[in-house]
Parts: sequence; structure tokens; C-alpha cells
Amino acid sequence: MKVGLSVAAALVWIGAVTLLIVHQPDPGAATPAELRDRLASALSGHDADAFADLLDYPGSGGGDFAKDYVSVLADRGVHAVHVDLGPDAAAPTRATVSGALGDGQPFSYPLTVTSEDGRWTIAFTPPLP
Repeated sequence: MKVGLSVAAALVWIGAVTLLIVHQPDPGAATPAELRDRLASALSGHDADAFADLLDYPGSGGGDFAKDYVSVLADRGVHAVHVDLGPDAAAPTRATVSGALGDGQPFSYPLTVTSEDGRWTIAFTPPLP
């Protein structure tokens, strides 16, 4: 009887985990505008989880990379983050992140935007010409 209950519990657990994995959303955003808004929010709020959800990062280290990345932003007092997409906002290949450091100095840097299967993400690879 105990063995039967243990097997049944294990099967229920495996089924629940499988459902969670299947229903987990794909990384990225559905549109370039959503990517822009979510990226600005994640970087302004120093939200590693929200940032990791937007990354096209190889392997399984995206979460750790995102934590390190937003930690640096927080340490520098980054705020007032704004993201512009280009050269075509409807089909961007670049996101320019700008804002202010804790001491008030402005900053700006480009990131690569990628799209696959209708999902828009940020990649830390140089764009191809």
C-alpha cells in the first residue's frame, strides 16, 4: 500500500513539474515595443529576474549573468533608464540604453536585439554587418 502511494505521489509530482515547464513562457517579448518597455523597467528597477527573461543567453548561465549585470547598475546608482530601438523601431537590431549614474553623469551604450520565432530578446554579441 505504501509503495503504491509513493509511486502515485511521484507520478503526480512528475506531472506537475512537466506542466510547469511546458507552461513557462518563452524568453523575450512579443513585440519590439514590449521589449523596449520591459528592458527599461528591468534595468531601472535593477530587477535581475525581469532582465534575465529578456536575454538571448547561451547555456544556463543567463540568470547569473543578469544578477551580476544589474548588481553593477545598482552599485553605480543607475537611474532614469531609457531605451531606444533602431535603426527601425518595428524591426530593430539595436537597443540603445541611456540614463544617469548616481553622480548625475549621463551614460549610453548599445545592445544587440535579436528575434526568433516571434520573440524579441537582447543578446550580448556584436551585430553582424
